Amino acid sequence: MSKLFTPFRLKNLELKNRIAMSPMCMYSAGDDGQITDWHQIHYATRAIGGIGLILQEATAVEKRGRITANDLGIWDDTFVADMKKFVKLIHSLNCKIAIQLAHAGRKCEVKNEKIIAPSAIKWNENYPIPTEMNKKDIRDVIISFTQAATRAVLAGYDAIEIHAAHGYLIHEFLSPLSNHRNDEYGGNTINRTRLLQEILTEIKKIIPTDMPIFIRVSATDYVKGGLNIDETMTIIDIIKDLVDIVDCSTGGLLSPRIDLYPGYQIKFAEKIKNSLNIPTAAIGLITRPEMAEEIVGNERADLVLLGRVLLRQPYWPMYAAHILKADFIYPTQYIRGKY
Repeated sequence: MSKLFTPFRLKNLELKNRIAMSPMCMYSAGDDGQITDWHQIHYATRAIGGIGLILQEATAVEKRGRITANDLGIWDDTFVADMKKFVKLIHSLNCKIAIQLAHAGRKCEVKNEKIIAPSAIKWNENYPIPTEMNKKDIRDVIISFTQAATRAVLAGYDAIEIHAAHGYLIHEFLSPLSNHRNDEYGGNTINRTRLLQEILTEIKKIIPTDMPIFIRVSATDYVKGGLNIDETMTIIDIIKDLVDIVDCSTGGLLSPRIDLYPGYQIKFAEKIKNSLNIPTAAIGLITRPEMAEEIVGNERADLVLLGRVLLRQPYWPMYAAHILKADFIYPTQYIRGKY
């Protein structure tokens, strides 16, 4: 029996299998940040393909928190109506959906936005120097994440993921390479984790108690003096009671050369799961059904997140079920195409 196609439960979230779609920015919204026809078709196609969970791309909690002017947003109440219709569509296709709440920080490249960061350190030579956040800025960001979570609940999302990876604002606070503050939000690991901890604490107060929270982390910065897996595990241990599963990615803070190979990030999900006794999601050039099955079957992670392969093969779960000889319920309309 295939482990990849067994159900998985997190609080009230019941997934039909262990296959999830990793959040991938489509840069297909207008400047208003609203869901478009592209998003509807793109995500619905993967839902029809048979994945258990969609993790919606980075969705900005503030206008200044966008990566580009074409990012999705959720920074005011006008987003709720269209998102509610979108979530209903995905649910109608027998798939669950989570929203990734994000703030780009110093990696915002939207013109005329006042970009912010924990310290006045630009990301690279092509980016402006960000404004170092004061206490009001920090409080405003916490409120923005909390209000965005409230809107996500109203829209009907099944779970929330907090984006604390890839060099965006929360990761900028977590890493000593980008956080040079001398107050209670900088310095040691506890202080650098404080913003994330406060965001999670406030969100937990307003979402349903049985709604799960994902967190995406960059387990290592791949740079000397930056985050490594040991400090990342310390960070997760600090916030462990506030999250339900850790989505284990890497990098993004700077631009070091990284050796990419199939499954190159799985070891981080495995170590966090086994050391901290918390569910994890593995990601990192996972393309073959046999690899996905091995990850779940050997309990190296609880979920497998697919990214680029789902851009090429939106019906990958159908193929994987064939290869793994797993039970798979085809949409009635597609039975004629069954392997």
